[in-house]
Amino acid sequence: MRLSIVKRQEPLPGGSFFILAGALVFSLSISALLLALQGKSALGGLYVLWHGAFGAGYALVDTILKSVPIYLCGLGVAVAFRMQIWNIGAEGQFAMGAVGATWAALTFPEAPAALVLPLMFACAALAGGAFAFIPAWLKTRLKVNEIISTLMLNYIAILFLDYLVYGPWKEKRSFGFPMTAQFSDAAVIGGIGGSRLHWGLVVCVLAGILVFVMLRFTRLGFELKASGSAARASRYARMPYDALVWTVMAICGALAGTAGLIETSATVNRLQPSVMAGYGYTAIVVAWLARLNPLTIALAAFFLAGLRVGVENLQLELQVPAAFGNIMEGLILLSVLAGQFFQTYRIALRRRAG
Repeated sequence: MRLSIVKRQEPLPGGSFFILAGALVFSLSISALLLALQGKSALGGLYVLWHGAFGAGYALVDTILKSVPIYLCGLGVAVAFRMQIWNIGAEGQFAMGAVGATWAALTFPEAPAALVLPLMFACAALAGGAFAFIPAWLKTRLKVNEIISTLMLNYIAILFLDYLVYGPWKEKRSFGFPMTAQFSDAAVIGGIGGSRLHWGLVVCVLAGILVFVMLRFTRLGFELKASGSAARASRYARMPYDALVWTVMAICGALAGTAGLIETSATVNRLQPSVMAGYGYTAIVVAWLARLNPLTIALAAFFLAGLRVGVENLQLELQVPAAFGNIMEGLILLSVLAGQFFQTYRIALRRRAG
């Protein structure tokens, strides 16, 4: 008898649900084991994690707020991945969007909200989109692998942000801390009805609807899917492949840049290094968990945002390392990717010949 891999004639019924559920159970089980190895209560630790993310009103609001930038970045990444353009640069595009929005806020500190907020949105989207256009141009003109170029550009964008807050834009009264001056009230995205929830949530809803409609009901969406499935065939059909690459990267960069604006304006109210919390990298996990579906990306973003908030609670209650959340994210992604194998293939026992 020997084991062999056999391709299924049809995908496993309900495979997506079972794969996701199994991946979550597996990854949470390993996380509980890691807590036990540190001398912590495994079940108690998971309860602290859940309660810190979803069990109280204040924690739930924190989870929703953290899901906003993750959702926008994940939405952009999903658009690029739909065409099989592997944009790993949402983190850098997020940083450039934050820089663009900050420039507008600092340059026009006396402008009313009706002028400065639209300008900040425009600058953030243009900065993120233009930065994403660089690897798109390198791919189409010089055949540079976009995984490498987008990943390397992340470091350039983050270090550029650091240069600004440590140098030209540093607030003189910050007591040595790297940060800009606080934005004017007009440049701050306010709360909804006086709550901690801000109007960035509405931006998320509108962006999700627009991307869903674009991918499902427009010619552009069809061309993206067709080009991603067969690039050579799309060129043969005279689809503008290079222009499509530029378009999806610009859209992804604009969405990530908008996320940078919202985090900088609504949450921090100024530019400082702490805005770079790895949301662009988490967005990659979110896009894969949601299978690139704009509607389910919201659920995946909410779940992983809750994971971040819950791990912060774990740090306070059980003194676990900050890297524990990154370990859990990695376990979830690897478990989902490994589980997708069984949706297409199955393992069979076969008798040896002779």
